[in-house]
Amino acid sequence: MIVYRTKNDLALHLDAIRDSGKSIGLVPTMGALHRGHTSLVEKAAGENEALVVSIFVNPTQFNDPVDLEKYPRTLDLDLEMLQSMNVDIVFVPSVKEMYPEEDNRTFDLGNLDKVLEGEQRTGHFNGVAQIVSKLFEAVKPTRAYFGQKDFQQLVIIRRLVKLLNLGLTIVACPIIREEDGLAMSSRNVRLSKEERNLAPFIHITLKLAREKSGTLSPAEIKSWVTSQFENQPLMNLEYFEIVEDKDLKPVAEWGDKVNIVFCIAVQFGEVRIIDNLIFD
Repeated sequence: MIVYRTKNDLALHLDAIRDSGKSIGLVPTMGALHRGHTSLVEKAAGENEALVVSIFVNPTQFNDPVDLEKYPRTLDLDLEMLQSMNVDIVFVPSVKEMYPEEDNRTFDLGNLDKVLEGEQRTGHFNGVAQIVSKLFEAVKPTRAYFGQKDFQQLVIIRRLVKLLNLGLTIVACPIIREEDGLAMSSRNVRLSKEERNLAPFIHITLKLAREKSGTLSPAEIKSWVTSQFENQPLMNLEYFEIVEDKDLKPVAEWGDKVNIVFCIAVQFGEVRIIDNLIFD
């Protein structure tokens, strides 16, 4: 495994791979790796002849400086994990390497960055688009792999690829969950013991809401979910929305022409948990 810290060194290696006609897979991460990340790595390794995993905590996508400061950083453990998985290349740039000067680019993402997480975190997805476009430029991957837990991000990155006319494939990978249903996230380590014990309630509620979709309207489902969290004093329901999977438009009534996504965000003290459930 080779660890690169500059784009130039990385490019020299990847150019040789690309010139030989081999495919390159990219798994972008912010570190603090867990089984959700490793599932992306395994899929990417099985579908490409070379693999790059990036580790970079991107400052431009954090609205709250405290959240950026407290984001878990476990680089040594991350590298050990990737070494054990026989990853070819790891890209670990500094902030100065990725942002030698201020990035003032703004991306026309339509309404995708103004709903759900975008409504709660102004500018977040423009920051995501900034760093992802930089990583795509540095790696020039054949395929890039993203988890469906950050579903809105996945939709936005697909839009970004079209917007920039990039010749790469975005591969969506299923949510990896703990045995009790909690979606794996690097932020989960910040939950207190009591919060961690309560957290599976989120996924349980999503599954029950899906079951009720056979008898209740979307508006009735939203009211029911809201009522469930009113009985959970340690959880603050920031939003629960029922949207179409392609453009994140709200679903007012059930139909058979679109796939439906239940999207949710819950605040536990200082920790936000997002989750979703996708179904036909």
